Parts: sequence; structure tokens; C-alpha cells
Amino acid sequence: MGAPGVPAARASAGPRSNPVGSSARRGFEPVNVLRRHRPFGNGSARQTRVSRRCAALDCRTVSDLRMPEVAEEAVHSALEAVDSVAPGVPLLAEKVNELAARRLERQQSRVREQMTYKVSAIAASVGVTALAITAVYYRFSWHMRDGAEFPTVEAIATLLLTVGGVVGMEMWARWAHRVLWHDYLPGWALHKSHHEPRVGPFEANDIYAVANALPAMGLCLYGFLTPSLMGGVCFGAGLGITLFGIMYMFIHDGLVHRRFPVGPIADVPYLRRVAVAHQLHHSEKYGGVPWGMFLGPQELEAVGAKDELDRMVAAQTPRKP
Repeated sequence: MGAPGVPAARASAGPRSNPVGSSARRGFEPVNVLRRHRPFGNGSARQTRVSRRCAALDCRTVSDLRMPEVAEEAVHSALEAVDSVAPGVPLLAEKVNELAARRLERQQSRVREQMTYKVSAIAASVGVTALAITAVYYRFSWHMRDGAEFPTVEAIATLLLTVGGVVGMEMWARWAHRVLWHDYLPGWALHKSHHEPRVGPFEANDIYAVANALPAMGLCLYGFLTPSLMGGVCFGAGLGITLFGIMYMFIHDGLVHRRFPVGPIADVPYLRRVAVAHQLHHSEKYGGVPWGMFLGPQELEAVGAKDELDRMVAAQTPRKP
């Protein structure tokens, strides 16, 4: 039986293709480049030495070179290998040096992009959270300004709808992701930027975050100005959508796609499962499942992918010394 919101035929289908092709590689997992290449069969010791050293320059993602010192060491190793095999070949050495310089430049650019997005994410989160807390305080205190009793029913409705808004947004995201962002060509025109290598700190797909923020702002504003049960319900729904957006930004953009560091969040076991589940979405191995975010592991279990999810999580979990 397929996951909620995913037809059984789709869940059991083979690999799913997008209008612009596969999105299997976005650089989620750092590649251990020294293990990706093997020596040249039964060749000489010199060939083996060269293959191991030059492997350090054959990286598929910018994240393979995390520190400039690593790249510099790789350059020196490669140049040493070149000199040992074919001394006096300046053009080849120049090419190696140029390749390493480009990789260093990309790595430094990635660091700048991460910092830009991190500052934006933290500023937005702190600002929105402070605004939400202030709005909650003044909503109830303002409606009690004439000596009225505390609106207990409204407060309970606000709290329940805040939780309901978070859960509802997960269900909405699951449906919209599949139907509007992948299957609907105008929606895919924006979302495809998320399935392609990103250039710069932002991507066209980020417009969906703004689109989801608009109804949240409207609901919060209406609920703030309306001293009634309906006002409390709308206010809570707006807060729930806002809370989901903040959670989504830190887990999806930070933890999964590494647009900025997330610190101890990466050590939470369930969130690691969520991150790996989303990697499987980008691989399209199960027809795009999971479409949701925080309940992604449950979607994969529903299509029989639990064993693979467990295996991938175990492979990416750091071993304790």
C-alpha cells in the first residue's frame, strides 16, 4: 500500500524522470576520493603511486575539498607524481595547477555562499520568531485591555491550530511537491532549479518559501485584529505555518542541502533519517518518494524502502571511537 497522497501505481513504478532529466547528483554525500580510484590493475608501483596521488584532484563535488590546505597538499602531490613519471613536462604541470586553482576558487565561493545564506536564515528566523512572540503577547493583552477575562478558549484554539498548522503544512507540502512542483510544468519551471547544481546562494525554487509565507502573514494579521474564537483559530494557523517554515529551512536547506551549517541539529538521529530520506527523493529511485519532508521516512517504509533507508543512515552515521 502506497504512502498517503501517493498512488499505488506511482509508488511501485520504476525510476521517475523529470522534464529536464535525472536529478540524482546534487552533491549530498562527501566523496572519499582516495577510495574511489583503484590502482591500474597489476601495473608497476609507479603507476599505483600516480593513480593514488592524482585521485585527489578528481573530485565530483566542491565539498570534497573542505579546507584549502587539503587542496594545496593535493596539488603538491599531483605535481610530484607528474615529475616522477615524466620530468620536464611544464604544460602538464601547468594544467594540474590550473585545475587545483579552479577548485580552490569554487570552494572559497561555496564558503561565501554558505555564509550569505546562513546570515539570511538566522536573521529571518530570529526576526520572525521575535515578531510572533510579540504578536501573541499583544494579541491577548490588547483584547483584555478593558478588564475582560483571559480568553481561555481562544488561547486553546490558538495552541491547537499552531500544532495543526505544522502537521497540515507537512501534508500540503507532500501533495504540492508531487502535483504542483513536479507534475505541473509551470511549477516545475521554478522547482527544477532545486534539482540542478546551484549557482550562488539562492535559487529560483526559493520563491515557494515566499509564496507560503503570504497566507501565514494574512492569517496572523486577521487573527491579531479579530477578538473572537475564529480570530484565535486563524492566528494559530498562521503561527503553525510560520513555525513549519522555520523548521523546514533549517532541516531541508541547512541539514540536507548544506546551504549553511546547522550544528548539533545534525546529531539528532531522527533528523538524520529525514535527511537521508530526502536524498532518496533526489535520487528518484522510488519514483520521487518521499514527497514530504518530516514524515519522509514513513513514506519510504510504505513503499518497501525501509531496509535501504536504514542501510544509508548507518553508512552516514559517524562511528563512535
